[in-house]
Amino acid sequence: MNNSVVAYLLLGSNLGDRAALLRAARAQLAAAGEILAASALYETAAWGREDQPVFLNQALAVRTALPARQLLEQCLATERRAGRERLERWGSRTLDVDILLYADAIIDEPDLTLPHPRLAERRFALVPLAEIAPQLRHPQLGLSVAELLAQCPDPLPVRLWPG
Repeated sequence: MNNSVVAYLLLGSNLGDRAALLRAARAQLAAAGEILAASALYETAAWGREDQPVFLNQALAVRTALPARQLLEQCLATERRAGRERLERWGSRTLDVDILLYADAIIDEPDLTLPHPRLAERRFALVPLAEIAPQLRHPQLGLSVAELLAQCPDPLPVRLWPG
């Protein structure tokens, strides 16, 4: 792909058949570009609102020619196809697809902030991302994903999913 970049996405689900929802999301997101890497599935405690079912999370590296905004639209469309309803912040969901990093882009728009503004605070995002891209550098903080994980303040458990 000419003018392509590598974007890093995080998939998450804590309702329904979580693994099947993530599998379907990966298949749909392949339309956005070539999936270069996919982490294992991790079972993670809910962040922000802990009184809900645990999540399955997975990080993807995707080579895409889509501009960041179009990639966001593809992620949101994938969520909608999975029945995602945005009823409450940090609530339970069938599918969540976040753009963590889009090459080394720094974007600050009302509904698109890259890198993801809370990436360094979320073990559930850093653990799967460190599996596929430990040396990847955060364009604002200047630290690698492995370094961010080593100093992450989030105490919530993240475990390899045995399923």
